[in-house]
Amino acid sequence: MKLENKVFELKDFAREMAKLKNEKHFDFLVTIVGEDFGEEGLGAVYILENTETHQRMSVKAVNADRDNAYIPTVSNLWKSADLLEREVYDFYGIKFLGHKDMRRLYLRSDFNGYPFRKDYDMSPENNKYTLEDDPESDYTVEYNLNEDGTLSETKHKLFTEDDYVINIGPQHPATHGVLRLQTILDGEVIRKVYPHCGYIHRGVEKMCESYTYPQTLALTDRLDYLSAMMNRHALVSVIEEGMGIELSDRIKYIRTIMDELQRLDSHLLFYSCCAQDLGALTAFIYGMRDREQVLNVMEETTGGRLIQNYYRIGGCQADIDPNFVKNVKKLCEYIKPMFKEYHDLFTGNVILQNRFKGVGVLSKEDAISYGCTGGTGRAAGWHNDVRKYHPYDLYGKVDFNEITYNNGDCFDRYMVRMDEMEQSVRILEQLIDNIPEGDFYIKQKPIIKVPEGEWYTSCEGSRGEIGVYLRSDGGKNPCRLKFRPMGLPLVSAMDEICRGEKIADLISIGATLDYVIPDIDR
Repeated sequence: MKLENKVFELKDFAREMAKLKNEKHFDFLVTIVGEDFGEEGLGAVYILENTETHQRMSVKAVNADRDNAYIPTVSNLWKSADLLEREVYDFYGIKFLGHKDMRRLYLRSDFNGYPFRKDYDMSPENNKYTLEDDPESDYTVEYNLNEDGTLSETKHKLFTEDDYVINIGPQHPATHGVLRLQTILDGEVIRKVYPHCGYIHRGVEKMCESYTYPQTLALTDRLDYLSAMMNRHALVSVIEEGMGIELSDRIKYIRTIMDELQRLDSHLLFYSCCAQDLGALTAFIYGMRDREQVLNVMEETTGGRLIQNYYRIGGCQADIDPNFVKNVKKLCEYIKPMFKEYHDLFTGNVILQNRFKGVGVLSKEDAISYGCTGGTGRAAGWHNDVRKYHPYDLYGKVDFNEITYNNGDCFDRYMVRMDEMEQSVRILEQLIDNIPEGDFYIKQKPIIKVPEGEWYTSCEGSRGEIGVYLRSDGGKNPCRLKFRPMGLPLVSAMDEICRGEKIADLISIGATLDYVIPDIDR
């Protein structure tokens, strides 16, 4: 969608945002985009959704004082703003008044400067790597505005002397990557979880500002590598919308089919990893066995298995393989009986039932407030499937069910993914025999430029909504490219979900949230 930002003055910002949430029911904060607007100042763009009507809108807030920029916090309205505002502070130095934890989120606490600002010194001399340990403070910082207009700083202690603190990760295999969960325990019971991100932060969004539009595509496959197709789909879609490119029906069919194959691939790995985390090695092997069949079908067209360099601005890298249609149909016939096998082998197991049912409950209200889209939100009864409510390509024309449950526990999160695999096969069977003739690529100019403006486009990834915000000044490089990760909201909700559970349950909860760390760190 093309953004037409509402602009609120800073003195009215908190009140106006509260009205949008409480009176106009914009209860889903999709993302917050930190921005350097040059002479206009530093600020942020907020994208909101009304979960009843699925209407979306955007709000812009700017502070002209670059040396002491601040914006009132909205973390009291939307819980997802807790980490989203910390991200903006980390990269732009904007302080959010009233936020209880203004620490850096990704970068080291002793990092000098704010690297996403346009005037940041990126010389190697100013950005030397250090092997020293990251100094960690034992308190958080809250900023507020004094009557004379100056900022005051209040410190809050993270831990008391009686707190027993352990680290789950970043080396722990069940964190599924380098994520550190600083956990306060009372015996075996979890009292608090502080997530620490950034162990593999690569500055993808910053790099995109110096890349041409086609060059940015290679980076998306390495975010959530199990949703590589959808990541790139969201990026090419926002560029194509900005440029006004009309795609052929053949391109739309191929992209929809590829997205669903990728979803099958991801959910099969989810099933396998859940089994592995609970010690069910046989189920792990069965899931990985069948995932190979999905990857075989994709590889014959894309040439890749994990990294899928397939979508391009204006279409696809190449046409589908001559055997693609036949092999997709074979795959559907092969895998449908396997779903019963998965349930017989693992779902009905008494250990899974005891470790998943009633464990790690996330309510529908909290799922919306944290922005936990995808299977995590739908397990709590939140209807949020982008394919249904913001349809793209062929999703508005195929018949499939949006899978929802109501308990919001580990078992329901598991079952949503298991049922979604059957719906993916259903979509594939509707499309595979009907791929029309036509162009697989709409030829573009050698140098691609996007007209001036702001856009936001999203796709339904394997873990939720993957969105891309684009601001262009009309040149061949984006002024700002922001990826809405699927995993960051899931990690932000870890404390809410884990509090009061046993330490062993944290493993089950992490497995069913299904986050992928490179997607979070970017």
